[in-house]
Amino acid sequence: MAIWDDLPNDAQVDVRVVAVMTGTSVPTVWRHARIGLLPAPRHFGGSTRWNVGELREMLRGKSA
Repeated sequence: MAIWDDLPNDAQVDVRVVAVMTGTSVPTVWRHARIGLLPAPRHFGGSTRWNVGELREMLRGKSA
C-alpha cells in the first residue's frame, strides 16, 4: 500500500488500515490486539488508533 509507505512512524491509523496491512479481518485485528499479537491501540476520544511505527516494527519482526 503506497500510502502506508508514506506515513510517518508517529502517524495513527484505524482498525481497517491495520486489517489491510496485516492481511486479516477487522475482528481478527481486535482479537490479536487483545491477546498481544499486535501492539496495543491508543484511544483518542471516541477513536481507537494504532501507531504506524509500532505496527511496522511488528510486521518487520514477523517477516524476519
